[in-house]
Amino acid sequence: MTSPYWIYTIGFLAQLMFSGRLVIQWFLSEKQKRVLTPSTFWWLSLGASFLLFVYGYLRDDFAIMLGQTLTYFIYIRNLQLQGQWLKSPKVIRWFLWIFPLIIVIYAYNNGDYDIDKLFKNENIPLWLLVLGSVAQLIFTLRFIYQWIYSERNKKSTLPLGFWLLSLVGGLLILIYAFFRKDPVLIVGHVMGVFIYFRNMRLAIGIDKE
Repeated sequence: MTSPYWIYTIGFLAQLMFSGRLVIQWFLSEKQKRVLTPSTFWWLSLGASFLLFVYGYLRDDFAIMLGQTLTYFIYIRNLQLQGQWLKSPKVIRWFLWIFPLIIVIYAYNNGDYDIDKLFKNENIPLWLLVLGSVAQLIFTLRFIYQWIYSERNKKSTLPLGFWLLSLVGGLLILIYAFFRKDPVLIVGHVMGVFIYFRNMRLAIGIDKE
């Protein structure tokens, strides 16, 4: 079933923000010849996650929703580690904290929240749903790894392991996207795979120094 264009617009805007964070991070890293982690990376990540979660809900795509749910609060934590979170208005901070809960309550009260519907979407075969979920889990592990690494060092950092998991997860999501015929995911991850590989090279170069 084809989704309305306005739904795809939300998805493309989210992917544009995700791509924008990578381009900015990549550009700054190339200038310094080392992997940098600007606060803009985390703000764009949070905004894009917000939109992509909505997109996944509107498309009844559990794999997308799962990936965003697991990383949403890690973006907030990295902004806290950089001392940027408290600089935003309190109203916005509260809204971003409770946003996922608002979506769940809204869907439940309107009779749209159906676990069977998410896991038994007639447009997504079980094997493809498993592939997409595994891909999203690997892609999400990069931020769990990054979060643990940053907490240990008390500094928001994007280490080598983050880029390795990004590359593997990104390639799997691309495979899922082609089978799913999802232009939003395809556009979002084609350029990303290249940037992940480039950042891996920059990170390895640092390790050798």
